[in-house]
Amino acid sequence: MTSMPYTGSENQSAAMGQDVKYPSVAIVILNWNGKSFLQQFIPSVLASVYPNKRVIVADNGSSDDSVSFLQQSHPTVEIIYNKHNYGFAGGYNLALQQIQSDYYVLLNSDVEVNPNWIGPVMELMEANRNIAACQPKILAFNDKEKFEYAGASGGWLDHFGYPFMRGRVFEDCETDQGQYNDAQPCFWASGAAMFVRAATYHEMGGLDSSFFAHQEEIDLCWRLQLAGYTIYVQPASVVYHVGGGTLPRGNSRKTFLNFRNNLIMLAKNLPLSAAIWKIPVRFFLDILSAGKGLLTGDGGYFLAIARAHLHFIGWLMFRRKQSLFPVKRGGTLRGWYKGSVVWAYFAQGKKAFSEIVGNK
Repeated sequence: MTSMPYTGSENQSAAMGQDVKYPSVAIVILNWNGKSFLQQFIPSVLASVYPNKRVIVADNGSSDDSVSFLQQSHPTVEIIYNKHNYGFAGGYNLALQQIQSDYYVLLNSDVEVNPNWIGPVMELMEANRNIAACQPKILAFNDKEKFEYAGASGGWLDHFGYPFMRGRVFEDCETDQGQYNDAQPCFWASGAAMFVRAATYHEMGGLDSSFFAHQEEIDLCWRLQLAGYTIYVQPASVVYHVGGGTLPRGNSRKTFLNFRNNLIMLAKNLPLSAAIWKIPVRFFLDILSAGKGLLTGDGGYFLAIARAHLHFIGWLMFRRKQSLFPVKRGGTLRGWYKGSVVWAYFAQGKKAFSEIVGNK
């Protein structure tokens, strides 16, 4: 029996006399009080063209009537019930432990998908078994000619751990003109729409639940690369993301999680020889950013970064003292920018990915 991705040619395969088995794909949407997003976007997910898919909503202890809405309006959607809001990382870990599938798709509830978005990613991942995770091209739902903040066309990481993407650097999202339409390795795949091999996800222990939310997918992709796997973006698949549905940009809680989790990620995944000097540099850069926020009247931003630093110090001293650094270090990091994106963006005025990295 031949295992292959779906390319829309079932009749052709049958005519050739092939007994085709399509890998199973579980599309898992984590929901917390997101009835309005489910109403708007789950019909497009259910209309996805792929012969061996399941659509599952993992409810993270919602207090609205989103679950009853699904039961009444979309009874074919499977539902997993988490008792509490365990965040993005913990919620997915609990849910995916209960799902048997060849592939998982971690899909935000505020994402609209094209009918044929699954096939191109499956074709790529089935052709290259070393690809552990892959994302589609992510455009903005409210301006579909623009790359979206949370995913764009593949995530990168700079020398000091700052994430950026093909199509988005800090607050600047580029217009999609086909400039990043090639499938290629990247450092991390966005958790807004991440395809991941189920066995590999569990092999790596899943997402770090202590992160709660934000940058947990970067941490997972870093660990996957250190273990020898590759992360990819497949722009032939396109989805549209609203973004900021749970914690909008500028929210102090989001600022805290981003800064704290980024520091923890560096401590976990950098070699000790790099961590002992890069983390102090990051502290200094963070302090400059916090100071700028204070001078411009954004006291909440300043306090969020201060809290993030204090929490990181506590984590460093007490929570992960025995397991700061991963065991597996045999992989080659792709999508790693050896310069400083902060310097390129703020000092040199380079606002586009191609201006900073080149035509990658």
